[in-house]
Formats: sequence, structure tokens, C-alpha cells
Amino acid sequence: MNLLRQKRILLGISGGIAAYKSAELIRRLQDQGADVRIIMTSSAMEFVKPLTYQALSSYPIHTDLLDPNAEAAMGHIELARWADVFVIAPATANTIAQIVHGEANDLLSTVILASRAPLVVVPAMNQAMWANAATQANMQTLRERHINILGPDSGSQACGDVGEGRMLDVADIVAQLGDVFKNDQLAGKHVVITAGPTREAIDPVRYISNHSSGKMGYALAQAALEAGAAVTLISGPTQLTTPERATTVQVISALDMHKAASDACQDADIFIACAAVADYRPIDIAEQKIKKNDDEMSISLTKNPDILADISHSHDSLFTVGFAAETHDLIKHATGKLERKKLNMIIANNVGADSSTGFNTDDNAVEVLYQDKTSIKQQSFAQCSKTILAKQLITFIAEKHPS
Repeated sequence: MNLLRQKRILLGISGGIAAYKSAELIRRLQDQGADVRIIMTSSAMEFVKPLTYQALSSYPIHTDLLDPNAEAAMGHIELARWADVFVIAPATANTIAQIVHGEANDLLSTVILASRAPLVVVPAMNQAMWANAATQANMQTLRERHINILGPDSGSQACGDVGEGRMLDVADIVAQLGDVFKNDQLAGKHVVITAGPTREAIDPVRYISNHSSGKMGYALAQAALEAGAAVTLISGPTQLTTPERATTVQVISALDMHKAASDACQDADIFIACAAVADYRPIDIAEQKIKKNDDEMSISLTKNPDILADISHSHDSLFTVGFAAETHDLIKHATGKLERKKLNMIIANNVGADSSTGFNTDDNAVEVLYQDKTSIKQQSFAQCSKTILAKQLITFIAEKHPS
């Protein structure tokens, strides 16, 4: 499985001679299908000009913390939210010390503090600096904080010394970076996920639907795969690329999705209903295109079956997770659905007109309500990329799922 495909990688380049290797790293990450954006420190720009990395990545290079133009476009907080993983390569002794001590005196260190993405540090420095007690103490602190460390390697260095401290080879960085996304939280489990909208036909060319892009459901499917689960993704019409190694069932209508989900859940452990299913469908579907003759047209609708409620009520041992996309009274409506549909968990998000999250966005923020013995508890997940949020939600579901 290519775990870097379609991942958003923020690459921080600090000031060491190994910065020249970062150009090759950008290329190899792109070869894996990753989207790469770059932050450079002022000292890094002394080794390699930003134009080099801009030409390779096809994006402007972020360099200044207080650049008005950058803040007006993708500011440092948005940049932190954008990333699925934050890689510092090369990470000099100074940058490592900044991370350990929580400094925020330039763009790179500030975004590190603001990011919720997994942090990967790739050390690169002179062998004596690497062996120094202060550096080793800082590295131990990073390990205690569960920060991912790749390398360093041993061998000849630019200064003429030989020893440990040189930056890991690019091929090894790329190979090991995928492990950041891989875990065994759901190993041996079968997870069924619905995603995207449904379309309810009016005539051969028209239909009723909604604004769901499917991004959240697809991100959950990818996160579940990375957690070791066998995944069945039941998708309404989207423009998204299906996750590798997921069993994907493409459907159109709510009735199609109901049947596909019912079939897939026969041997499932977890059912996550993320799709935005149409509540109603036209009673009669015209066989030919309806002509525009009158000023008004009436369409009689009938209620679609409730996929989540039907499956939850018919599978007592299935761990069921619903989604509640609401424009108001978020917690009230989500709690009602949790109880009425007899769910184990519901993930609620605001899709109102004033919301920057939800349908057709790359970010999301949710409230999770779940049954805990005799009471309902609530857990908040702050705004971040849907990829990162999906990993957080899969981890949370794995923790609450009875093994």
C-alpha cells in the first residue's frame, strides 16, 4: 500500500548543507503522489535559493513569519492545519533545540507549535554536534514526546569528518515516512463505511442531491486501512479517487446504498455511516425528460429507508457510528439521533452557511457523542484537515470499540 499517496506533506528545511538533499526529497515524495509545500528558515536560504524548491514543488515557498502577503493567503495557522504530516529535513541541532524548548521566533518554529499533524524530525549535523550531550538530551526529549525521528546516518560528512550525524538518504526517508500513517489499531476488523451523496432521480437528466463531496468518508476509509482494517467503502457519486486496497461499491440512490450496506454489514465489526443520504425520493420517475412548460412543477416525494437505523437495529453486535450534519442546535439534534437510532457513537458537525467546515471543505471540526455505560459523553475534535481528523476519529473509535 502506498501510504503517501494524496497525503499533504509540509516540509520544513533548516540551515544545513544537507538542504541540497531536500530537492531530491521533494521529487521522490511527489513520485509517491504526495502534495508537498515548503517552509525555509533564513539560514536554509543561504544554502539553497527558494526558487529551486518553488520550481520543484510548483508552490510559493514560505519563509517569513510576518509576511503580509503570505498571511493574507495561506497564513501560518492555515499552513499548520493544511498538513497531514510535518517533516523537518534537514533538522539542524538549532532547530531540534527550538522544538524541544517550544520556541516560536520564526515561521518554521511557529508552525511546528501550531500544527497537530504528526511531526517527523530528520537530524543532520556534524558528528561532534550530534554526539554533544545537549543534543542527545534534546533527542531523548523528542522520543519521550513520541515525535518521529528518522536517522541520522553514519559516514563521511561535508566538513571532512566521518561519523554519525549525516542526513538519512532520501530513499530511506521516503520508505520510512509511510510508517507514520500505519498502525494496527483495527487489525483483523472489518469496517464498512458509507460516503458521499446519493442521487434520487426525477427524470433521466435531473435528480435530487446535496453538497456532500465524500472527502470525510474517503479519509475515514484510508485511515481505517492504515489502522489495519479490511474496509468496504460504499460510495455515492463523487470525484474522488478510491483508496487502494479498499473494497469499493459504487452506488447512486439511497435504495442502492441501503442494499449495499446491509449486505456488507453481515460480517462487519464496525459500521460508519458518513454518507449524506437523501431523506426523500420522488414517488414517480419520469421515463423521459420533463419539458419546461408550466411556471410551477410539483414533485411528490416518499421517505427513503433510514440505512443507519435499520442496520443498527438488526445487528446487535455491530459497533455503529453515525454522522449528524446540522445547521443549528448541533448537540441537541445529534443526541436525539444517537438515542433514537440506538447508536454507539455519533459524530456531529456544523454545515451551516457561516461554517468554514463540513461539505466541500478540506477541513472539519466535530463533536463526538458516545454511549459510555449508562451515560452519554462528549468529546471535541478541533478544526484540522479531514485526513488528520479521520486518523483521530479512527483512533477514538478503536479505543471505544469492544475488542
